[in-house]
Amino acid sequence: MNEYPSILLGEAVNQFASLPGMGRKTALRHVLALLRRSDGDVERFASSITNLKKNVHYCRRCHNICDSDLCPICSAIHRDQHTICVVENIRDVMSIENTGQYNGLYHVLGGVISPMDNIGPKDIEIESLVARIPDEQIQEVILALPTTMEGDTTNFFIYRKLSALTNTCKVSQIARGVAVGNDIEYTDEITLGKSILNRTEYKG
Repeated sequence: MNEYPSILLGEAVNQFASLPGMGRKTALRHVLALLRRSDGDVERFASSITNLKKNVHYCRRCHNICDSDLCPICSAIHRDQHTICVVENIRDVMSIENTGQYNGLYHVLGGVISPMDNIGPKDIEIESLVARIPDEQIQEVILALPTTMEGDTTNFFIYRKLSALTNTCKVSQIARGVAVGNDIEYTDEITLGKSILNRTEYKG
């Protein structure tokens, strides 16, 4: 017997449940909520997802999500153009921006080095980071990766790649006010903000 009274309902639940962190009960609740919305609301909901997939861009400079060639952060002339904060993903950019304690640029790696998951240095945006240092006359690179084994491995790899440039570019890391094992996006704004302000030189 079908788990749901409608095949279409089951298909919709399956799609919602395929999203990260979405269990089947939560997926069912969202689907039933959509059924109670007006046709116009549902059409706008579906259209926003379709437009997102078709028209979203990745900033050619930092790999953040944006609506054009450059993201608003890279385009902002008032920001410090000589400092780059290196993060794992776009959610980390949002978390750091919410602290209001950082006014430089970003570089989104799109992941961290993880041999267990078959993710190597060439699978993330490390080479494009290295290329930015001389091209943009970067004076400081702040490593703001997760305080995990994978994050530390990626920190060290980046440090080694930048070692030839350390005469002109300082490499620092956020203070360890961020608990070991924590992802940046789940750290409260006050702790994260202080970690950026109290960053220390990276020793490798």
